[in-house]
Formats: sequence, C-alpha cells, structure tokens
Amino acid sequence: MKKVTGLGGVFFKCDDPKGMNEWYAKNLGLAASEYGVTFEWRQADDPSKEGSTSWCTFPQDTKYFNPSTKPFMINYRVEDLTALVAELKKDNVTIVDEIAGYDYGKFVHVLDPEGNIIELWEPADDQDNAAG
Repeated sequence: MKKVTGLGGVFFKCDDPKGMNEWYAKNLGLAASEYGVTFEWRQADDPSKEGSTSWCTFPQDTKYFNPSTKPFMINYRVEDLTALVAELKKDNVTIVDEIAGYDYGKFVHVLDPEGNIIELWEPADDQDNAAG
C-alpha cells in the first residue's frame, strides 16, 4: 500500500504570525493570506492531476498542534487514509483524533515516537483533478 504521496504542508508557531507573514512576503515573495500560502503544482507521474502544498504560520498559543508541544507540524498527503489509519493502529501508532472530512479532503493527526504531531491528508478527488 502506498502511504505518503507527497508533502501537503508545513505549519509553524511564531510570536507574531502577521509580522512573520510580512517578512516572508517582503524577503522571499510568499504573499500569505490569513490561511498562509498555497503552492499549486501538477503530479509528475500524471500532469493532468493538480495538487497543492500549504505553508502557514500560527500563533504560539495555538491548540491546533496539541497534544504535541513542538513548534511545528508537517502535513503529508496520503492515499486511502482509512486503510492507512487501520495499519497505523495495528502498529500501535498514537492516533490523536478521528478522521474528519471536509470538502477538500479527509484529515487525521498522529504522533511520531518523539511526540511530533503529523497531519495526514487525503485530498478530495476533485482537489487533485480540479482545473486551474
């Protein structure tokens, strides 16, 4: 079973998210909205399929990364999240929450052995096949 298919996003805590967004925009050209920056791309093995990777700052007091105490979270794109979660449970991986579904895909959070929170994302089919 193919597990991770790519990087879905990079998220990190900072003291001043607005100031950080401004710094990254000015110095590195990342024009962030309130939801960060979305990098759009096409899959190398099937250029008809589009995908995206997100970059976003969060305030230090965000609860979104809980129960991890680390200042960052990585989001990985996966195929068949339900089957993957079943495999992870068999391997005694800590599953933080239940699979949640949204218009843009399904998500679940797990912890690695050092307590880093990992967000797993199965994009909705129309996300990968959307036309510009």
